[in-house]
Amino acid sequence: MSEVKQMPVVEVGADEIPVHCPNPKMPLWSTHPRVYIDVSHGEAACAYCGTRYRLKPGTVLKGH
Repeated sequence: MSEVKQMPVVEVGADEIPVHCPNPKMPLWSTHPRVYIDVSHGEAACAYCGTRYRLKPGTVLKGH
């Protein structure tokens, strides 16, 4: 049975909205077209690379 690799989780705060992937901390070799990630429901994944983005605990989004 093959092992499923877990993609990294990036926690973001309200000051980092809107969230986009690839994010600035990703290495240049792993870039793909920029996509915006809707984390307003708590967590979402990038359709290109699978990186998961999650709101930091206690983060309150205003106007979303």
